[in-house]
Amino acid sequence: MPENGVIASVLLVDRDPALARAIVAYLEARSYSVIWVDDGEKAYNRLDTQPTDALITDLNAPRIEGMRLMAVAKDRNPDIVVVLIAEEPDVERAVEAMRQGAYDFQTKPLNFGKLDAVLQRGIGQQQLLLEQHELKRRLDERYGLGNLVGQSRLMIKVYNAVRQCAPTKATVLIQGETGTGKDLIAQAIHNNSPRRDAPFVKLNCASIPEALVESELFGHVAGAFTGAVRSRQGRFELADNGTLFLDEVGELTPALQAKLLRVLESQQFERLGDSRTMSVDVRLIAATNRPLDQLVARGDFRSDLYYRLRVVTIDVPALRNRREDIPLLVRHFLDQANESHNKTITGISRNAMDLLMRYDWPGNVRELRNIIEGMVVMARTDTMLDVSDVPSHLRSHTTPEVGEMRIPTGTAMREVERIVIEETMKACGFNKESCAKTLGIGLRTLYRKIKEYDIR
Repeated sequence: MPENGVIASVLLVDRDPALARAIVAYLEARSYSVIWVDDGEKAYNRLDTQPTDALITDLNAPRIEGMRLMAVAKDRNPDIVVVLIAEEPDVERAVEAMRQGAYDFQTKPLNFGKLDAVLQRGIGQQQLLLEQHELKRRLDERYGLGNLVGQSRLMIKVYNAVRQCAPTKATVLIQGETGTGKDLIAQAIHNNSPRRDAPFVKLNCASIPEALVESELFGHVAGAFTGAVRSRQGRFELADNGTLFLDEVGELTPALQAKLLRVLESQQFERLGDSRTMSVDVRLIAATNRPLDQLVARGDFRSDLYYRLRVVTIDVPALRNRREDIPLLVRHFLDQANESHNKTITGISRNAMDLLMRYDWPGNVRELRNIIEGMVVMARTDTMLDVSDVPSHLRSHTTPEVGEMRIPTGTAMREVERIVIEETMKACGFNKESCAKTLGIGLRTLYRKIKEYDIR
């Protein structure tokens, strides 16, 4: 029986009805909830429609084989317990399966007692992880990590860095491509710090004309320059006792870099047009989408300021490098869009999700959020988002899966047939019997088509 009396859900994939019935009866007698399907395609659909704690699958499951199915399952739930079953001992494939994330690898005939022990151990560890995630989620909701979404190793590294540096006064440099959520990370650091009740002030150094950045940072007195009709506080003053977040810090001019360095070292500055020195207590968090070390090497950024900024460095991963987080982000943004636009979109289809998983996301999380919001706005209410809802530019720029072929719209049927046969022949290693079986046609028909289309 699963630990702590928890009823764990198991998805079983095996083509042998007798063996499957025996496994189901054994596991259900031990309080597991078991669903049996006889091929990988049906399992694929199940993984998209309901949560699953464990996957037991034949390594050579029909239509979608076990290793591919494991990858899909882990995309949907990184903590899922996967047990792969093989017809005979295969050390090489077992090692590869464990390397790719399988929890266990067993061979037929199965030892049901061993299978139960493996499930108990794996699901017990999973429950412990879930409890830790739940505790962190409650802390995050209270202290402000709730807007950071993801369970990938790269994002867990970011969360740990935030929690580690937040209680300190250390200056932090956040590096990452545009749209990765650097501002959310800065906000999370502030919200988890002793300064959380003080101001969190932001300035995007790239969005303000160069002539006005100094005034925005340090303030000015009336008459300091043309148009300065009254005195104004700068961001450093506004952030006193709190946190100042400077986004795109690499855009600062050399003169402003020198003045920023002075404030970091002394916590003192002067307003434009004023000789009086002001003192503040400000924690600085800086962000950049340009590698500052390269700017330093070219002489475009002061090395002393660079070293002063990077007391703590947090590297934010691009979305294409943490694709396993895309389903979580999609659900998060879908819920947000439903609430914002008073819609009731019920979810997203497997095929549409696969398209999103294979897109490279040059605009990162921000682009994904905007795409999902647009899809929700344009979709009919009470429906599920499907491939037709995905913007055409995204559909045309996804990376094909291994074994997938692309056929342009408007291709003649004769040419479509030729392409399909030719590509299937390649995938089958030019084994004609295998190719005919894959295509569901007779071997004689395949020979005729090969001759007709002059396929070599």
